[in-house]
Amino acid sequence: MLGCHTGRNFQVSVAGGSYQDGLTSMIHGCPPGMKITEKEIYGDLLLRKPGADELSSPRKEPDLPIIYSGINSADTVEGAGNAFLTNATPLTILIPNLDRHFIHIKQYQDTNRTPRPGHASYATFMKYGQSDDAIGAGIFSGRYTSTIVAAGYVAKKILGELGINVFSFVREAAGVQCPEMDYEDIYQFTQRYKEMRKNYDPFYQQIYEKQRIRTEMRFLEKMAVLAEVENEIDKIRADGEEMEPEKIKSEYDVHHILCCPDYKAACEMVEACGKITKTGDSSGGIVEVAATGMPTGLGEPVFSKLDAELGKMLGIGAVKGVEIGAGFKAKDMTGHQCNDQIRSENGKVVFDSNNAGGITGGISSGQNLIARLAIKPTPTIDKDQHTIDKYTLKNTKLSAITRRDPTIVGRIWPVAENYTAIVLLDNLMSLYGQKTLMDNLGNS
Repeated sequence: MLGCHTGRNFQVSVAGGSYQDGLTSMIHGCPPGMKITEKEIYGDLLLRKPGADELSSPRKEPDLPIIYSGINSADTVEGAGNAFLTNATPLTILIPNLDRHFIHIKQYQDTNRTPRPGHASYATFMKYGQSDDAIGAGIFSGRYTSTIVAAGYVAKKILGELGINVFSFVREAAGVQCPEMDYEDIYQFTQRYKEMRKNYDPFYQQIYEKQRIRTEMRFLEKMAVLAEVENEIDKIRADGEEMEPEKIKSEYDVHHILCCPDYKAACEMVEACGKITKTGDSSGGIVEVAATGMPTGLGEPVFSKLDAELGKMLGIGAVKGVEIGAGFKAKDMTGHQCNDQIRSENGKVVFDSNNAGGITGGISSGQNLIARLAIKPTPTIDKDQHTIDKYTLKNTKLSAITRRDPTIVGRIWPVAENYTAIVLLDNLMSLYGQKTLMDNLGNS
């Protein structure tokens, strides 16, 4: 499988599968001298993991990361102060699968003769034959996106220190749309939402706040803790603080489930998704990604234009379309309406609009980057479906499956956010080079 690597300067390789021992994210090109911890990586992983609310799968994977390589294990010289900082070697992050029980494997074994409509199972069987990793869809499962979130967090942290903020939110779910808002307000909302999720996540509180896993622990010590956690998942979840919608709205001014900056729209989204879920079906929506503080000049013609690189987010499972700026709406505009006219104001360049989404000619213009992803409904549904026996090619039915995500929209936004960060940092390093980037990090 040769498609599990991306990037030129900031490179990311991913591996693993839904019911393998776990997943791996390896980062090449991470600048030295950075402090990076499992705790902060998990702060983003918990936004994507299953089993967190009524709109996600009941699978109880905690997605607890372990940094395996790429940081100094101690001060290289006594008193140097570089212990646990990145050292420019590949940074490897492991995400073990802890909620991997035979009862669930058996469910896949019992149904793997009959490809699931909407899933990759028919195509992957035809491509890989008997060697196809069909337990839980393998690397074609949404679980692999945890590797993107882990690597992307590192990229996003670097970008943040350089004044570039990357953030994402649910623009639409089950046909309900979030109204237009100021992007600085949306960014502040996403920060409050993330803080709320960390404060209410039982694993963040029990594992990291109580320091059961600490940076200075050896790999085997950390894995011993995860072996204990595997048997405590239900208890840790049960001991977590209950999410009271009104209390959360009062304290954080966010919705307790959906990362949508308009509270009324978020409530309507959850209600609309719930109505569809009760019929046994699923729903889709739109995720929007934005980046502020963008420099001019990111993107390399012809095949590595910035919007073309962002278009690779079609590699995220369930994403069926990527648009930049006005996107498909541009087809209904005239040139005069679509063009982002330019003027000078107090010695600065100002654009009257941003239909280009911050990219012209495949190169960033310095405006806010705006991208949207169309997310299809979850293919696993609680309805019988027509399929075939892939060995005999006889027609058959696939029985309803209840262990599923009613919608994937609420879990894909952190994937899109961190994927975008990977693309932006890779292009930033191409534009300025790693040494200049390191110098800027040192001065930030």
